[in-house]
Amino acid sequence: MSKQTILGRVTQLAKANINALLDQAEDPQKMLDQLIRDYANNIAEAEEAVATTIGNLRLMEQDHQEDVAAAKEWGGKALAASRKADELRGGGRTDEADRFDNLAKVALGRQLQSEKEARTAEPTIAAQSEVVSKLRTGLDQMKAKLGELRAKRDELVARAKSAEAQHTMMDAVKSIDVLDPTSELNRFEEKVRREEARAMGKQELAASSLDAQFEELDGLGDSAEVEARLAALKR
Repeated sequence: MSKQTILGRVTQLAKANINALLDQAEDPQKMLDQLIRDYANNIAEAEEAVATTIGNLRLMEQDHQEDVAAAKEWGGKALAASRKADELRGGGRTDEADRFDNLAKVALGRQLQSEKEARTAEPTIAAQSEVVSKLRTGLDQMKAKLGELRAKRDELVARAKSAEAQHTMMDAVKSIDVLDPTSELNRFEEKVRREEARAMGKQELAASSLDAQFEELDGLGDSAEVEARLAALKR
């Protein structure tokens, strides 16, 4: 997998709009579970690819450091050979001096080659360092997104359980609704009311009978008074 492909994939996944995906899902909880599995797998694959990219970058950095060190080392050898040549030439040993000057030239050539290789690698190392930085950022975003997915999944499950509990409670309330005219409690109340009405009827009937008897007594009193007055007139 190329670095560009890795970077594009990580960036795309990190920017995924979870809410938009959930809005389009028929079963959000099922989709979240699938997204969590996909994200976990993608993160594992991306981590492996990024680790390889980082490893390659470290190798290039090591090669660059070796080139820089080699350039310094060849520069030191060139200087030593040149000084030796000057010393020999000062002593009249021209042939030996020329040989050390040639060695100095060879060392300088090696130094130039090492410096060239080091300079050539620097732009690539800088570009690779930038890619690795972006990949690290993308991975961090993916991991944060995975945490967000898990939190949303847990929230959705909790809300579903709460809704289910509310439905169960409402069904239970409906089954014992005392205002239902067909309920046993209402029928019992109606029976009590009928018994109370019968008692009131008996009381009213008894009161009517007593009133008639007292009216009869009142009638007897009037008749006795009339007889008494008639007898007085006759006297």
